[in-house]
Amino acid sequence: METKPPFDGLIIGSGIGGLSAGILLSLLNYRVAVVERNLLPGGLMRGYRRGGVDLPVGIHYFGSFGKGEPVRRMCDVLGVTEKIAVERMGGQGPIDRYLFDDRTFDLPEGIDAFVAALGEAFPADGRAIAAVGKNLRTLIELQKSFAFLAPTAMAIAPDLFAPLGAYLDGMSCSAGLKRVLGVSSRWMGMPEEECPVFYHHLALTSYLMSSWRLKGSGADLAAAFVARFEALGGTLLCGDPVTEIRLSGKAVDGVRLASGEEVRARQVIAAIHPKKVLEMLPEGAILPRRARRVKALAETEGLFALGATVDAAAHPALPYNLFRLHSGPDGSIVDGFFYQLLPGEKGKNLLVAMTKSPYAEWRQWAETTTGRRGSGYEREKTACTERLFRAAEGIFGSLKGVKLIDAYTPLTLRDWMDTPEGSPYGILRSMQQLPVAATFPRMAPPGLWFAGQNALSPGVLGTLLGSFQTVRQMIGPVRFAAEVFTKLTGK
Repeated sequence: METKPPFDGLIIGSGIGGLSAGILLSLLNYRVAVVERNLLPGGLMRGYRRGGVDLPVGIHYFGSFGKGEPVRRMCDVLGVTEKIAVERMGGQGPIDRYLFDDRTFDLPEGIDAFVAALGEAFPADGRAIAAVGKNLRTLIELQKSFAFLAPTAMAIAPDLFAPLGAYLDGMSCSAGLKRVLGVSSRWMGMPEEECPVFYHHLALTSYLMSSWRLKGSGADLAAAFVARFEALGGTLLCGDPVTEIRLSGKAVDGVRLASGEEVRARQVIAAIHPKKVLEMLPEGAILPRRARRVKALAETEGLFALGATVDAAAHPALPYNLFRLHSGPDGSIVDGFFYQLLPGEKGKNLLVAMTKSPYAEWRQWAETTTGRRGSGYEREKTACTERLFRAAEGIFGSLKGVKLIDAYTPLTLRDWMDTPEGSPYGILRSMQQLPVAATFPRMAPPGLWFAGQNALSPGVLGTLLGSFQTVRQMIGPVRFAAEVFTKLTGK
């Protein structure tokens, strides 16, 4: 049953990628609808509230939101900047503190400060540090010029598409330097031997430019994007998932919702996991061999995370993140924990703790749903929670007044975000999988596009760039250059 007039564009998924694409198209006078399977929009932007405490899920911090920096400039074009309440991290100190078994390394703000800190920590690695610093500066300039979206194709040095581990080994980096530089790839869910240098540098330089945390909640951030989209005339449809992407001939013609309603659209953007898109397409819409390649894609590492309140006097809030990391003899990071101590209320601060947790560890409960997984699952969650608390006490001392608010596993994210293995970063954009990931748009039927963090790279920067890139593909480079790129660059 069709109840709405056709849209110019329809977007599946209301995360930061979907809503950004919806805002951009609305600014270009497209009539746009965003369809969200959950009752509330926002995707991984939106945290959740337990016991009166807001717990972050997808956005723990992000980079390059300073004036004139890439994320800020994209938000300026979208018209959401003034609605985003943030605080700058670090102050006069570090952005991140890396705690290794034998040393501590403080990640400072600024590329010059970072290179200097590396030189002080690893004086024997001067040549390698200079080479890394040169490439990081190149990536900063590419970001600031938005070369990824420029009318003419950008040229990227071939060594930036090498695996990070091989790249560092090729410069004879010491084990100490290798593990410091490897942290950013692990935070994206990729081991050093699989992470392309380009993605590593993109993430690291974004944070080096400036790093930020939300002052409010993730719900506030989601509300800023939703309000802007609706103010531009966009239509938001929540709580009625897309079950089918419909075709007319070989081209996209709209979607069918779980309620049975059909919503027509000339073009559809899937800001969701590509494996889920395959399930929505009619049989034969994608060649079987191509569909098999997408289905075989590996995911980034899953996470186990918790939020707990602690006594604020004993555990004051920290303006930086803490990483407790374990590495092998060659400098490869084997295991680690991520912590934030955030300001709270009524004498309590919020402790956020995370560690990797492969989906395989939870596979025996894969056929269950949230709230109905049984006592064995709860026991395993309790054991993981205790492990994180013990690791935290090795850093913060005895946790005074600690009270667990909530914990979640890859299965939690799988059910909430409808991703195959609950990965917060989607597909693994490793060296082996880059060719398949790069061919998504060419695999799809005419009129179907991909956005979100699976389109380009994870994180706020990568997701926003992916949305701008998708709109560029839709409207063509000439119109994009005239109506969007000039606003991004001020030229």
